[in-house]
Amino acid sequence: MPETLTRPARLARARFRAWHRGTREADYIFGGFFDRYSEGWDEVDLIWFERLLDEDETNVMAWALGTMEVPGDFAGKQMELMKRLDYVDIER
Repeated sequence: MPETLTRPARLARARFRAWHRGTREADYIFGGFFDRYSEGWDEVDLIWFERLLDEDETNVMAWALGTMEVPGDFAGKQMELMKRLDYVDIER
């Protein structure tokens, strides 16, 4: 039987996964995006981000930087926000 987590637990897990990607650059993109936008997420947005966390970070970084085409199932308002990169705080 799959585990059922509360929304706060899912957000906590997503935040941890976003800030522990393995490279500083990926941490800034995933973690910074989470910190900036997660407070306003509805269920669909959270599911999108949870799925994004399962993707290879080099692909996601390329999508965010515009060097690789975004697959259709990740395209949309969330990815457009991610592409802005205005949430990356390199002074951490």
